[in-house]
Amino acid sequence: MHWVNAVFMLVMITSGWGIYDDDVIIRGFHFSSFWRLGDWAAWSLNWHFAGMWFLVINGLIYLTYGLATGRFREKLLPIRPADLVQTVADTLRFKIAHEDVTVYNAVQKLLYIIVILAGAAQVVTGLAIWKPVQFSGLVSVLGGFQAARVLHFAGMAVIVGFLIVHVALALLVPKTLWAMVAGGPRLAGRGRSQEVHAQEGHVT
Repeated sequence: MHWVNAVFMLVMITSGWGIYDDDVIIRGFHFSSFWRLGDWAAWSLNWHFAGMWFLVINGLIYLTYGLATGRFREKLLPIRPADLVQTVADTLRFKIAHEDVTVYNAVQKLLYIIVILAGAAQVVTGLAIWKPVQFSGLVSVLGGFQAARVLHFAGMAVIVGFLIVHVALALLVPKTLWAMVAGGPRLAGRGRSQEVHAQEGHVT
């Protein structure tokens, strides 16, 4: 399901760019029609809502599973500053070992935590933008409708940045590409049940 999530995430991002261009936040900044999904705002909104339902439902299942089973704690914690610095240094020298693709390095842990929080924030700010009257209290907490739009735009930028870094790191360690596509690593010498168990340890 990993690649399916990626497809719907791209649907959300590119349709969001189409919505943004109808009422820009940064004066003079627009997205090229080549990158936008939808020729006009209404069409982009339809695409955005289609992708939204899939990602929200899938995200709720993922968060519930991760929290209930302790998977987040096991896979994403702890993050030691020394490990983070060392991993960044190794990455800049293009020396990422990553012998065991089922274990995340410090940078991966931090990036996954950031993108999980960004995804949750996108749901909150998205609700405020989508139904500002019904969620007027939420809009007020966020600082107003326009502030919610700015926060939603910032969250999108964080997620796009994550995707770029995610793919770049995978290209530096080619054996992780299968895990990105399938949602889990293909481990030689293991049975089908063990492969499935290994896949469950891969963050979607």
